[in-house]
Amino acid sequence: MLYMKGPDTVESASAFIDEKIKELGDWRGKTLAHVRKLIHDADPDIVEEWKWMGTPVWSHDGIVCTGESYKQVVKFTFARGASIEDPKKLFNSSLEGNVRRAIDLREGEKINEAAFKQLIRAAVAANSAAQAQRGTKKK
Repeated sequence: MLYMKGPDTVESASAFIDEKIKELGDWRGKTLAHVRKLIHDADPDIVEEWKWMGTPVWSHDGIVCTGESYKQVVKFTFARGASIEDPKKLFNSSLEGNVRRAIDLREGEKINEAAFKQLIRAAVAANSAAQAQRGTKKK
């Protein structure tokens, strides 16, 4: 089980995520790997991070989403999910909050890839707009 503090580099964060996918070894690892690829396809400039003792995080001008694995679901939580358009209604969890929204994927479920990539791009745009409003720029 991976319980490392946080890696110092993007490369080590990516290696931790690779290891997490291997460690899961079942449908959850395959789901995490597939959605990870969709995230990178949607935003080639996204940065992988490893936070909170084992949570994959994708950031661009702030946290875009996290990828948590549980026994029954793989959950992708969008940090600014409540403020982005979700025309295909992919968000199916954490709907009551004012800030975050999540997508829970269960074994055998497929994700609308085009709609998911659009959510990633919308989340990046929301982060970039918030950064610009604050007058700062970071990945």
